[in-house]
Amino acid sequence: MTLKEKDFIEIAFTGKLQDGGVFDSNIQEELQKLNPKAKAKPFVFALGQDMFLKGVDEFLIGKDIGKHKIELTPDKAFGKRDPKLIQMVPIKIFHAQQINPVPGYAFNFDGKVGKVLTVSGGRVIVDFNNPLAGKDIIYEINILRKVEDINEKIKSLNEFLFRQDLKFNVEDKKLNLEVEKRMVRFVEMFKDNYKNVLDLDLVVKGVDKKEENEEHKTT
Repeated sequence: MTLKEKDFIEIAFTGKLQDGGVFDSNIQEELQKLNPKAKAKPFVFALGQDMFLKGVDEFLIGKDIGKHKIELTPDKAFGKRDPKLIQMVPIKIFHAQQINPVPGYAFNFDGKVGKVLTVSGGRVIVDFNNPLAGKDIIYEINILRKVEDINEKIKSLNEFLFRQDLKFNVEDKKLNLEVEKRMVRFVEMFKDNYKNVLDLDLVVKGVDKKEENEEHKTT
């Protein structure tokens, strides 16, 4: 079975550096090397929709179900290191958040993760490059199956876009999605995603958080 763009698949994967060090996985034995308490979860995504690393995504289109080893250079993986992303941050910004910057520590700066390189006087040098930037990497992928169930596809796309397990139902070519009222306009911005990937027209219904919680308790 040759896979094509927009096909949903389930994979088991491990991402490694050239020296064999694991940086990502959804296989329990490998994941425990990163975090002994972590629990592996199944991973389902649509090919060619930027739901996984682009270099891996492009490689899998046209392939068959089964095992694949993918070696990626930085330009196909997490990019080359950019000297412009090494910046000076005044130490007062850390102190305002009651943080003591220490070399090697990583912090979130308005959505950007930066690693502290040096601390000198009132200046902190922070590296905003992806930790894997500039590195050759290897992905070991096992394509377990092609996903055919529409509900499983929707759940996968919901999780990717909103990091939530949202309540939904499908009527003909219409997807009815329930979200908190404060999220309605935001979710409606993704109508084209659902139409393009699933060929479904998105209808968003806003519910109160209390109402939503009660519904989850009874299901």
